[in-house]
Amino acid sequence: MYKLIIVDDEDSIRDGIADCYPWEELGFEVAGTFTDGKEALDYIERFRADAVLSDVRMPKMDGLELACVLSRDYPSIQTVLLSGYAEFEYAQRALRYGVKEYILKPIQYDTILRVFTNLRESLDQIYGLRRADEPSPGYYNQIVDQVISYLEEHYANASLEEASVLVALSPNYLSKIFKRKTGRNFSEYLLDFKMEKAAELLTDITIKIYEVAAAVGYDNPKNFSRAFKSYYGKTPRQFREQEPIT
Repeated sequence: MYKLIIVDDEDSIRDGIADCYPWEELGFEVAGTFTDGKEALDYIERFRADAVLSDVRMPKMDGLELACVLSRDYPSIQTVLLSGYAEFEYAQRALRYGVKEYILKPIQYDTILRVFTNLRESLDQIYGLRRADEPSPGYYNQIVDQVISYLEEHYANASLEEASVLVALSPNYLSKIFKRKTGRNFSEYLLDFKMEKAAELLTDITIKIYEVAAAVGYDNPKNFSRAFKSYYGKTPRQFREQEPIT
């Protein structure tokens, strides 16, 4: 779990950000909240932090000053700035200080999810580089292997939501990892497995088509027939009447 600190001089905004987002699902622990950059920097000098989410306009030390110090003295810390000011100069200065994202207020819920999903991926890559010499499989390779095992065992009723609970990641984040590691979306992989299993079952003529449909998770045989034809270019009955597809 990565350590996140939140910096904003408005109590309602600071507390709302800390309490209203699924930080643990995103891979972050809110380690502290502070009213200005000086308080945040005092904390960072004493304790570890991986990411900072800070307002721009604050007393004592504002967000840009904080970002400047962090980029110089703590370059591994990932910084995201918040501001109600859309002036181009802020964004320019933020980029010079290595700020990862510049978010305008009012904050959109989906924006926080997107930014911190990407930020976690950046931190994961940094972490992965540090551990590249380890002989054991990478953490996310193990996650994907676990999800594939789940799919192959529970393909009839598998879902991304259930898989995400199994591996303790958010559905959105798991989807990104799965696509990056396998080259296929979760739903595409699941459909491939269902259709391959259906084709295998259809070669046994003692199993009725509606039974095959049910076995691979289709309550309605017509829906199964449409999905099968879309996938293989022929209906389940036509498939049975011809040579099996390999």
